[in-house]
Amino acid sequence: MPKEKSQPKAREHTQRCQQGILFHRDKGQHILKNPLVITGIIEKAALRPTDVVLEVGPGTGNLTVKLLEQCKKVIACEVDTRLVAELQKRVQGTNVAPKLQVMIGDVLKTDLPFFDVCVANLPYQISSPFVFKLLLHRPFFRCAVLMFQREFAQRLVAKPGDKMYCRLSANTQLLARVDHLMKVGRNNFRPPPQVESSVVRIEPRNPPPSIDFQEWDGLLRICFVRKNKTLGSLFRTKTVLEVLEKNYRIHCALNSQEVPAEFDIKEQVSSILTTSGKGECRPKNMDIEDFLRVLETFNTNGIHFT
Repeated sequence: MPKEKSQPKAREHTQRCQQGILFHRDKGQHILKNPLVITGIIEKAALRPTDVVLEVGPGTGNLTVKLLEQCKKVIACEVDTRLVAELQKRVQGTNVAPKLQVMIGDVLKTDLPFFDVCVANLPYQISSPFVFKLLLHRPFFRCAVLMFQREFAQRLVAKPGDKMYCRLSANTQLLARVDHLMKVGRNNFRPPPQVESSVVRIEPRNPPPSIDFQEWDGLLRICFVRKNKTLGSLFRTKTVLEVLEKNYRIHCALNSQEVPAEFDIKEQVSSILTTSGKGECRPKNMDIEDFLRVLETFNTNGIHFT
């Protein structure tokens, strides 16, 4: 009887490497394997012999061992204990082993240590929360060189008027200078991800702008709901007006101020936008200074966004 053809097995979201480690795609485990890309990342980080480097997602240590050769200390944060064991085995007995410190756990739930430079090939699903955890970290670090999904990287560096310009762009660029360094194709990873990647350099602004970031983000949430509309149109919606009036009354109560009997939130907002000169502006075309001007004018008139 003729042999029956075996049916192809369904593709699993894992891939086994030469050492026998099973990588989990759904956890964002894509190991950077191209030595040229690794060298490029280290060069762009401009490491000094005295630097302490925070590496997030070291995987099997392809980037880690190169970092250890360039700096004073590497603090590697990894959630997968199997990869931690592989990393420790890789440097065991070498002259750089004493320079490696491993933190086991979720970096988003961990207090970040002191460091000078951050280098990371992140699981892409934690990109946004990690960026803001990093930018709000104190004391200040010098720079971060991070691998992101290409689309996320484009949003980080987008300028006013660009198609990709969004709340993420404005929030990040308020707190840091952001530069796109290089594109990285999916075949530079094992297993290859389904998307293309990019490396971005982030340098925090020091000193940071003297504003309440929660207030700033509250303003931008309203502005970028419909970034093609004018501010005048966005701030006339019933939901926005209700929130602003509630915040205004809370502000008055906390500061022992009486709310005027004839107070009309709609008229007040319209007057503020006219004063700021931004009522007819559209968020998609506004830069950081434009948003700061709007925020300052609202706050000066007792209207807040938190």
